[in-house]
Amino acid sequence: MSWLSRLLPTRSSETTSLDAASREALAHWHTLPDADLNHSHFETRYIVLNTEASGLDIDKDRLLSVGAISLEDGTLTPADSYYAQLDPDPGSVMTNLLTFSGSGPIVVYNAGLNRIMLERAFERHLGLTPDWLWLDLYWLLPALFDDRFHTPVRLNDWMKQFGIETFQRHHALGDAYAIAQLMLAAEARAMKRGVLSPRALADLERTRRQLSGR
Repeated sequence: MSWLSRLLPTRSSETTSLDAASREALAHWHTLPDADLNHSHFETRYIVLNTEASGLDIDKDRLLSVGAISLEDGTLTPADSYYAQLDPDPGSVMTNLLTFSGSGPIVVYNAGLNRIMLERAFERHLGLTPDWLWLDLYWLLPALFDDRFHTPVRLNDWMKQFGIETFQRHHALGDAYAIAQLMLAAEARAMKRGVLSPRALADLERTRRQLSGR
């Protein structure tokens, strides 16, 4: 990871409760090289992250469970996934999520909720904030498929547009599976439009946010 991540001090007292395996996994994660954000989509391992929380108020509600699925070589493999409820061992859960995700890049839908919830949990339970590239399909999908929606819409609206189904809605891994399928569609459209890498997707998202004033 980046030099900043390696130098981040352990600020959370909860990290002292990590077992030996979690501490070893955490130490190994710190040695990972940064993801090459200029690689093509088909050379990149994207990680789709999603959360389930007790509510939608990021200041009052708490993270209940996490779900993650990898996309590699332009392929979605449901078996290459991770799901866990935080209780009763949130430190191990967040460590496992971190090691599954590696150095990113990370794909979410609605970073305003998911990214904040995840980063707070990493900070609280592991004493660090991963230095990942975050890509938010909430903004990227209307940027790539402006022939369908010109502005951001609900996840369910995109699922209907593409005929996407999942095994359980409003479930951390169930929705991650739907988001991963949308990311495959986004990759294919991005390639046709000359948006060829994670960095190019990040630039496109930034431009879209600027145009909307957000």
